[in-house]
Amino acid sequence: MALRTVLVVDDSHTDRLFLTELLEQQGLQVRTAGNAEEAYARLAEARPDLILMDVVMPGTNGYQLTRTIGRDPRYGDIPIILCTVRNQATDRLWGLRQGARACISKPANRAELLAAMDTVR
Repeated sequence: MALRTVLVVDDSHTDRLFLTELLEQQGLQVRTAGNAEEAYARLAEARPDLILMDVVMPGTNGYQLTRTIGRDPRYGDIPIILCTVRNQATDRLWGLRQGARACISKPANRAELLAAMDTVR
């Protein structure tokens, strides 16, 4: 699958900007959301090829949102990569059990992000 569009879901404005820049340098179109409600609105507006999801967010966290998106027949096949400060093995395993295809650590680095993206293509 060729990746063209990515939805970045992160409550940190700084992290959204950083990830947007990194992804745009790869020639990708990026949309952003600051929380679960915004993420669902963005999904309804335009279907992305990939979702890059923060875990620690107020309200609905990234694990919950990953599980919800995965169960939604409209969006369940969109691959999700978790990007989180929660980088213990158990955190990664839990994220994968919620439906994420990969987990990377924050702060994200280019090589790790691109490698994770290659696994979902």
